[in-house]
Amino acid sequence: MPYHKPESKTVQELKDIAHRLRIHSITSTQASKSGHPTSCASIAEIMSVLFFQTMRYKLSAPKDASNDRFVLSKGHAAPILYAAWAEAGLFPISDLQNLRKIDSDLEGHPTPRLNFIDVGTGSLGQGVAVAAGMAYVGKNFDKTDYRTYVLVGDGESAEGSIWESLHFAGYYKLDNLCVIFDVNRLGQSEPTSLQHQMEVYRKRLDAFGFNAIVVDGHDVEELCKAFYEASETKGKPTAIIAKTFKGKFFPNIEDLENWHGKPLGDKAQEVIKHLEGLIVNHGALNVKVQSPTATSPTVDITKVKLATPPEYKLGESVATRLAYGTALAKLAVNNPRVIALDGDTKNSTFSEKLKKAFPERYIECFIAEQNLVGVAIGAACRDRTIAFASTFATFFTRAFDQIRMGAISQTNVNFVGSHCGVSIGEDGPSQMGLEDVAMFRTIPGSTVFYPSDAVSCERAVELAANTKGVCFIRTSRPNTAVLYKNDEPFQAGKGKVVKSSPNDQVLLIGAGITLYECLAAAEQLAKAGIHARIIDPFTVKPLDSDLIVKEGQFCGGRVVVVEDHYREGGLGEAVLSALAEHRNFVVKHLYVPRVPRSGPPTVLIDMFGISSRSIVAAANEVLKL
Repeated sequence: MPYHKPESKTVQELKDIAHRLRIHSITSTQASKSGHPTSCASIAEIMSVLFFQTMRYKLSAPKDASNDRFVLSKGHAAPILYAAWAEAGLFPISDLQNLRKIDSDLEGHPTPRLNFIDVGTGSLGQGVAVAAGMAYVGKNFDKTDYRTYVLVGDGESAEGSIWESLHFAGYYKLDNLCVIFDVNRLGQSEPTSLQHQMEVYRKRLDAFGFNAIVVDGHDVEELCKAFYEASETKGKPTAIIAKTFKGKFFPNIEDLENWHGKPLGDKAQEVIKHLEGLIVNHGALNVKVQSPTATSPTVDITKVKLATPPEYKLGESVATRLAYGTALAKLAVNNPRVIALDGDTKNSTFSEKLKKAFPERYIECFIAEQNLVGVAIGAACRDRTIAFASTFATFFTRAFDQIRMGAISQTNVNFVGSHCGVSIGEDGPSQMGLEDVAMFRTIPGSTVFYPSDAVSCERAVELAANTKGVCFIRTSRPNTAVLYKNDEPFQAGKGKVVKSSPNDQVLLIGAGITLYECLAAAEQLAKAGIHARIIDPFTVKPLDSDLIVKEGQFCGGRVVVVEDHYREGGLGEAVLSALAEHRNFVVKHLYVPRVPRSGPPTVLIDMFGISSRSIVAAANEVLKL
């Protein structure tokens, strides 16, 4: 389809809207006495052309699955995003004066408290990954023509995560994705490293497989043409590299340093008067929002069940990481929107089981964990998929920022970390997840599953698929014996008593491989006439505090908790927190006390004090107290 440039009347209206957006950004940040009006000013024409000429969306339903998507990666420019939606008619323009107020959802950076925001942004370097996840779903699962736009600041393009995501988008030829770079030259505290070297940006993006277009970011006609070219480009994503100026059209402020993150103060009225003088049409807008041209398929991702129940024999040795893969493939049989993402560890995490069963529903993210997490968050947006993202547990730590932003984004992504603890053995400490439980416990609203056998792991996967918020499933490398019958019911926040007698004197709590060390310790203690009760918590968060208190009291308040994790933030501290409000408990906590080393798993477990031998010693100690 040939390009038809907009009529001069439309061009003028888009220019006028840009200035109105600038004015709203000034007045709202003046009202809040904080914010980033100059960062808004550099993208005013981009926002005007996007929202009032290019994007297709239903104003009555901002979250409609058929709408084009927009991610403001440079989240500090939130005031102009709010202004664009207000000018479009979603809410009264007067509401913009409530920016950053305690009783307003127009927060300093965008969050999904607002129905027109898909993901929280503001921690820089993450928007492209999320947008790429949305675009991947649109192209390969929804298979409709909605497009995804993401606006990136030139300052944040120094983040390596941006380039992980650009590589992903280029590799998968996401031609429904448009990345807009706001190259306004100035960072927060000084000029950016590249400033206005537009050809350097163009060459880099071209090398990453993008249709790279350099434009004057304040020229409405150039922007209209570039967005049209992006929509017509097939086989590769488009990057619009916009040369802009911070504080554009702000007299004595434009392109000057030391104006980042500051309202204009006593200069505001002078600047507003200047901007009003640039507006030709002061009346109602004639530019109309475009509606979507196609309808996305209806998706139901509720009440997902395993296609068949677990099928194991009691005592059979099966690694929980293998059971994860089995459960994932079973879930996928029952729902076409169950997908797996991995960081080139699929033959270790066993996410490859879903790939073998449904290759089109597996997304290889390669060794780029920050992008892996961001893409998963994007894929789960607007409830389009049930996303499971897996890698070694320890490698999620490099994506902690993306995970915490996922919680702010109200995401329902399920993270699965294998190869936890010293029990992985000879690979050594760089591969051992020893901080992962602590990390995921700190995430607001998270659920942390720690299944100990294959049956409980399959059920953890099923439960996670139906649980709101961030979920983490910790799986182990070694084979462990099947403890539970195939029809055993499981529930988040409900632990299991796996061994008990009327004469129990001490309560042992373990998870994963340490649960089996507790069982071995109980046998040794029994030979000395000491009876031990054992709890499998199943979830570390929420922890079954009532069960632990009840069973601990039965055992005279004597508790030993043991975990294949560092001391801080893991199962032991969760148990200690649960017991802190109760009298007459004594707790012995066994954990990995220092950075471990390579060696056979059984040797390491014993060397670092979490084997049955150490549990027996700890039980004898608490019995003496």
